[in-house]
Amino acid sequence: MDLDDTRPVKKPDIVIGESLDLLSLAELEQRITILESEIVRIRDTIARKSAGKAAADAIFRR
Repeated sequence: MDLDDTRPVKKPDIVIGESLDLLSLAELEQRITILESEIVRIRDTIARKSAGKAAADAIFRR
């Protein structure tokens, strides 16, 4: 038995598509901050992967 199987699963802080009606303004602003940070992280990953793909393409196109 793997020890990871016994750990409780943490509920995500943000669930895409869930109702926002019961959240306060502060909670909504916090979500925006979290999501903007995630967008930056994703864009950085895309840029890194694109650069790696371009480098591989350059090597194999000789």
